[in-house]
Amino acid sequence: MTAHDRLRTVFENEHPRLWRSLFAHTGDADIASDAAAEAFAQAVRRGDAMRDPTAWVWRTAFRIAGGHLASRWRLGDPAATSMATEDTLPEDVVVLLDALARLGEDERRVVVLCLVGGLSASDVGRIVGASPGAVRVRLHRARKKLIGLLGADAPSARGSQREGR
Repeated sequence: MTAHDRLRTVFENEHPRLWRSLFAHTGDADIASDAAAEAFAQAVRRGDAMRDPTAWVWRTAFRIAGGHLASRWRLGDPAATSMATEDTLPEDVVVLLDALARLGEDERRVVVLCLVGGLSASDVGRIVGASPGAVRVRLHRARKKLIGLLGADAPSARGSQREGR
């Protein structure tokens, strides 16, 4: 299988989850689209130089998205302080995105990768450079904080979603 074929498979399998995860992380559909597209474009240029194309694309897309957010913050863009302001989003989604925005970037990344992206602790560890155990600890702490931000009876913060075990 050629590098191009491998990337096509990665794109077909990962792009929808990657985009949703980037959107949840940034609260901005444009940043999510740009970061995903740029990550795959860079992956095509790298070809066979990537050992694990899936992890590389996820890691790169989140770094690109983080760079976009940092640029907005440095320029004083009001969209950088409140992620969810779109009138087209349901109110509960806006509330969740605002709560996610109040988490630290590392906490938000782990929550998004595990709960939105559906990745295992091992996969997330390869993306963020941590052991699966460290990912589970970060996820546990971030979920507790998120539950506090959303209120004790917020169903979206609980549930039996995959926790990366």
